[in-house]
Amino acid sequence: MPQRAKQGRNEPTRNTASHSKRGAILLMLVILYGSALGLSVYLAWNGHYALGAGGALLVLTLSPVAFGLALSGGARQLSERVDEITRMVREFTDLAALSEDARRVLSRKNDRELLSQAIEEDIANQSWDSAMILVKELADRFGFRTEAEDYRRKIEMARAQTLDTEVSEAIAYLDGLIIQRRWEAAHADAARLLRLYPDSPRVFGLRARIEQAQRSCKEDLERRFLLAAKEGKVEEAVALLKELDAYLTPLEAEPLRELARGVITKAKENLGAQFKLAVQDRDWREAARLGERIINDFPNTRMAAEIRDVIDGIRIRASAMV
Repeated sequence: MPQRAKQGRNEPTRNTASHSKRGAILLMLVILYGSALGLSVYLAWNGHYALGAGGALLVLTLSPVAFGLALSGGARQLSERVDEITRMVREFTDLAALSEDARRVLSRKNDRELLSQAIEEDIANQSWDSAMILVKELADRFGFRTEAEDYRRKIEMARAQTLDTEVSEAIAYLDGLIIQRRWEAAHADAARLLRLYPDSPRVFGLRARIEQAQRSCKEDLERRFLLAAKEGKVEEAVALLKELDAYLTPLEAEPLRELARGVITKAKENLGAQFKLAVQDRDWREAARLGERIINDFPNTRMAAEIRDVIDGIRIRASAMV
C-alpha cells in the first residue's frame, strides 16, 4: 500500500517532466522551421526562385508531420525529423553565406540539365528558332560552349532532314499536278513552294520544269493530231485538236489552220451522214445522240440549224422505243 501510494505521487512528476520536454521540443521545432522558412524567403527574394521555393515547400510539407509527432509523443521519429530539419537549415545557411558567383557555379549543373531538356523538347517539336535561342543561352550565359556547339549541329541536321522531307513531299504533289495537266494549279503551287522554302535549291527550277512539261505536252498533241489527220482518223483528230487548242497561240495555230478546217469539215460531214442513216433506219436513239452532238460541236452551221427543227420529234420517238 505505501508503495502504490508512492507510485501515485511520482506520476504527476513524470507527466510534468513529459510536458516540459514536449514544450521544449515544440519550441525547437518552431525555431528550426521558422529559420528554414526565413532562409527560403531570403533566397527567393534574392533571385534564387527555384531554391527558395523548394525550401519553402519542404518546410510546409514536413512541419505538420513534425508537429504531429511532437504532440503524439513519437520520440524516435521526431528525433529523425529534427535531425533532418537541422541538416536542411544548415545547408540553407551555408548556401546563403556564399557569394553570388559561388551560388551561380553551384547551380550551373542544374541549369544545364534544364536547358538541355528544353532544347531536346524544341528539337522534337521542330521549334528550330526557339532551340537556337536556348543554345545561345547555354553558351553565352552558362559557358557550355562545346555542348552548345554540339546542339547547334544537331539542330541544323534535324532541320535539314525535316526540310528535305517536306520539299520532297511538296514536289511529289506538284508532279501529280503536272501529270494531270493542271497547269495553272501547278504554277500556283510552285510559287507557294518558292515562298515557303526560299533557301532550298530544289525549288528554284520548278517553274521551268512546269513550262518544259507544257511544251512537251503541246508537241506530243500536235504530233498525234497530224498523224491522225494523215491517217484519216477524223474522230481522234478532232478530239486532239480540241485539246491542242488550249496550248497554241494564234501565231502557232496558223500553220495548222487549213488542216484543222479540213478535219473539222470532214468530221461534220461524217456526223451528218451517220445522222441521216440513223433517221432512215428509224434508229431514233442513235439519231438523237448524233443530232445533239452536231448541235453541240458545230452550233453555228446550217446542218445544226436544220437538226434543231426536228430534234424534238426525234427525242419523242427515241423515248418511245422499247
